[in-house]
Amino acid sequence: MPMSDLEIFARVVTAGNMSAAGREMELSPAVVSKRISHLEQRLAARLFQRTTRQLTLTETGQGFYDRVVNILAGIEEAEAYVTRRNTVPQGTLKITAPTAFGRMHIAPYLSDFLNQYPDIRLDLDLSDTFVDIVGAGFDAAIRVAELEDSSLVARKLAPSHRVICAAPDYIKEHGTPKTLAELTKHNCLAPTAQELWRLQGKNGPESIRVSGNIRTNSTEVVREAVLAGIGIALRSTWDVGPELQSGQLKVIMPEYQQSPRVAIYAVYPCRQYVPAKLRVFVDYLAGRFGPEPYWNKGLDIPHLH
Repeated sequence: MPMSDLEIFARVVTAGNMSAAGREMELSPAVVSKRISHLEQRLAARLFQRTTRQLTLTETGQGFYDRVVNILAGIEEAEAYVTRRNTVPQGTLKITAPTAFGRMHIAPYLSDFLNQYPDIRLDLDLSDTFVDIVGAGFDAAIRVAELEDSSLVARKLAPSHRVICAAPDYIKEHGTPKTLAELTKHNCLAPTAQELWRLQGKNGPESIRVSGNIRTNSTEVVREAVLAGIGIALRSTWDVGPELQSGQLKVIMPEYQQSPRVAIYAVYPCRQYVPAKLRVFVDYLAGRFGPEPYWNKGLDIPHLH
């Protein structure tokens, strides 16, 4: 049964006649009359008693009207619920993010964000695995990557820079490699999924597969190992910026950087009808990070500027 026929029927009842109902709905009296007739035919029941001067509900029509009013009110309330949730930031926001990045650059700002939007409840899942955000029911994922083409929407939150670095103790004991080929003679540390280093140098894109005496799926284990002087690592400035500033780590071969297409993104399923709770969260992070993120300030590395 077309919902518009129920709306026309209810409007005729409240307006008292078909002409008035037609004017309110910008329909001709003939169209209104035809739609009411079709409705009666579908129901196999007379809803109105018609005279030249008067239109009154039958007993069946009155009972139908009482129920139609509830149906239309329920639909209106449902529409208002969806509209309100899409315009007012509220509800549970389910986000997945990389473990280290989430701990270092999302968790510290949750208090401020939730103070601004007290009707949002945040479900934050930290994992270094690229999960299927649609299948797993996430509203969005924060990803530090060179994204492949997909049906998902990606909004860039900040650039991402990685540098080849090592602790001074490691450099003192093992020397400083001058070329990528020399890296194969050094103890290079990387999570198992990042053992191929894709870099951009003066001769364009280059890549090298590295290996070392530690195998781990944890980027945070690699971070601690390079700080301990165990080897050389390719680390993000958002991860080791303070250690680079303090001298705990030194940049090696600064002429090499990661692919400029690698960045920090918010990835979510659809560009249309983005819920307000997600829109304000992504806007908040973009405002916190920006094209010149705070973790790069004070770093004297040529390709960052």
